[in-house]
Amino acid sequence: MSSPEKRLSSRSTARSSAKGANARKRVAKSTRLKPATKRSPPGKARANKATKVTSTKKASPKRAAAKPAAKPAAKPRAKAAPKRLAKVTKSAAPRRGAARPILRPVKKPLPPPPQPTFEEAAAITAFESAHKEFTRGRFAEARNQFRSLIDKYSSVSEVAARARTYLAVAEARLRTELTPPRDADSLYDRGVIELNRGEYVAAQELFERALKREPEAAHIHYGLAAARSRLGALDTALKSQRRALDLQPKLRIRAQRDADLNTLRSDPEFEHIVFPPAE
Repeated sequence: MSSPEKRLSSRSTARSSAKGANARKRVAKSTRLKPATKRSPPGKARANKATKVTSTKKASPKRAAAKPAAKPAAKPRAKAAPKRLAKVTKSAAPRRGAARPILRPVKKPLPPPPQPTFEEAAAITAFESAHKEFTRGRFAEARNQFRSLIDKYSSVSEVAARARTYLAVAEARLRTELTPPRDADSLYDRGVIELNRGEYVAAQELFERALKREPEAAHIHYGLAAARSRLGALDTALKSQRRALDLQPKLRIRAQRDADLNTLRSDPEFEHIVFPPAE
């Protein structure tokens, strides 16, 4: 058995050895060389501090800007939005004052007109022929055609009714023609009608009768010259033309283009009368 003195000595030696190791470690740490740092003057040090402050200030917006990055966390709401819109569009009523769609009726194609029967087509053709004579002023021929149409196609009620109307007008015109007018203007008007019909002899007679009542009427002399020109009586036509232009020189403009005077244009006297030399 060891004595208590030996135990104490061994403990003290162990402690002293541990303390020596710790001291050596401290010495080794203190003996390490640190990198040399340059000391800046006091003015520059203040500038560095200012830069550090500004850098910290500049860094603050980054932190503020980084805050909105937390918004993408609300993704479930964005997904639910289309469903709400779909529900609103289905159940929403049109606002007041909003343009409402115009509902236009669909036009159905009209059915084709019914085709006339053979008798109706023949009645229409006969009516057109009689109507041409009526428009030309040949009332006697139109009257005869309308009468035959009514007798033959009386079953075609619409065409027959129109034919009766034109027949009454044609008979009224014929009655007025059978009673010759008495004044010069009425005779001149009747002469113009006959001239347009191609009845040049009747037109000449009517113009001559009108001149007996009013011999100094320039328009009547002009009508007589046109009727005589159509009949080929060139000498008497030129005489009447000269008299008309002497009474009313403005008629030269009409005579320069009048087709009723075409037979007189080859005569040099007509050129001298209608195109007088400038004074």
